[in-house]
Amino acid sequence: MFRNEKGISLKIHRLTHWLLTIVTVAIFLTSCTTSSIRNNVISQLATTAPALITPTRPLVITPSLPTTPPVEQKPSATPISPSPQPSTPTNALPSAQPPASSPSPQVDSTTTQPANLARIKTVFLIVMENHNWSDIINSPSAPYINNTLLPQASYALQYYNPSGLHPSEPNYIWLEAGTSLGITSDDPPKDNHQSTTDHLVAYLVKAGITWKSYLENITGKVCPLENNGLFTPKHNPMLFFDDVTNQNDPNSAYCIAHERPFEELKSDLSNSTVAQYNFITPNQCDNMHSSDGCQSQDKVKNGDTWLSQVVPMIMSSQAYQQGGVIFITWDESEGGDHPIGMIVLSPFAKGGGYSNSLRYDHSSTLRTIQEIFHITPYLGNAAGATDLSDLFTNFP
Repeated sequence: MFRNEKGISLKIHRLTHWLLTIVTVAIFLTSCTTSSIRNNVISQLATTAPALITPTRPLVITPSLPTTPPVEQKPSATPISPSPQPSTPTNALPSAQPPASSPSPQVDSTTTQPANLARIKTVFLIVMENHNWSDIINSPSAPYINNTLLPQASYALQYYNPSGLHPSEPNYIWLEAGTSLGITSDDPPKDNHQSTTDHLVAYLVKAGITWKSYLENITGKVCPLENNGLFTPKHNPMLFFDDVTNQNDPNSAYCIAHERPFEELKSDLSNSTVAQYNFITPNQCDNMHSSDGCQSQDKVKNGDTWLSQVVPMIMSSQAYQQGGVIFITWDESEGGDHPIGMIVLSPFAKGGGYSNSLRYDHSSTLRTIQEIFHITPYLGNAAGATDLSDLFTNFP
C-alpha cells in the first residue's frame, strides 16, 4: 500500500509538471506569428503525452524556422521635383473688380522661391507719354530705342491701354489699382483722391516690400500734389491715394519719404539703397508728352535722348545686375486704341530682340509686378490678365 501511495504521489507530481508545461506552451503559442512554429510545438506536445505515466526529461521546445522566405523590403522611390518653369501661377483668382473690403495682402507661398535661387528682386517701371508704338519703332527720332534697346530687350507688339481708357490719369491709376476707380479726367489729387487701400504700394508695404517714386522737377520738401513747371501729379498714381498722402496733406511725412526727386536715383543706385519697387516719372519733356520749353520740338527724340542717359545708369547698377528688371511703357495711345510700347530689360528676359504678339494691357503689367513680389490677391482686372512672363526666360 505504501508503494501504491508512492506511485500515486509520483503521478501527481508529473501531472503538476505537465500542467505547468501546458501553461507555458500556451503563453508561447499566443506569441507565435507563423503556423510552422505552432505546428512544430503541437507535434512535440503529442510525443510527450506519455509523460503523464512514464518518466521523461523536461520538455524542451525547439521552434523550427519559418519556411516562407522573408520578403525583400525595397526602398520606396523618392519623386524628383521638376525644375521650376516660367509659368502663370494657378492661384484661385478673385473677382475682376476690387473687393468691397480690404483683405490683407498675402505673400504667395506656393510660388515663393528660396532666397538663394536667381530671381527678380528689384523692379524699375518707367512710364512715357502719349505715343502709339508705330510712332516709336523704326522711327529716326528714336535711335537709342531702336538701335540699342530693342536689339537687347524683349518687347511686345500688341500692348494696349485698357480699352477706351483716356486721358492719361486713369491709365496711371490702372497701373496702380487694376481699375480706373471711376476717374475719367486729369484733375489733381484734391479732386480725384481715393480712400481705398486696395492698390499696389499699400499691398507691398503690408507685405514688407519697399517702394519709392522718383519724379523729375519736384523739391522733395513737400508732398507734390500740385503742378510745378514741367511736373504734373497726374503722371504719378500713388499721389491719388489717401493712405499715401495722408488725405492730401502737403506735409505728409510718409509721402515725402516715398516721393523723391529724380536726382536722388543716381546716388541710390550707387549706394545700393533703391527700393524693391521703383516708379520713375520723367517730366513733360522727357516723357515725350510736350515740346514747349524742351530741348527740341521733336517729342519722341527728347524722350529717346533721356532714356539713353537713364537706362544705362540703371543697368550698370548692382540692383539691376543682381536681379533687376526695367519695364518701359507708355500711358496711352493716340487717335483711338492702338498698340503702345512695352520694352523689358532684365538679366532674366529672353532679350536679343525677342518680341511676341500676345495681347497685353496695363493689367498685365500690374499682374506681372504682383507675381514678381508674390503678392495676392490680384488687384482689379489684373486678376484676369495675361502676365508678361513670355518675355522672360526665368519668371518670376
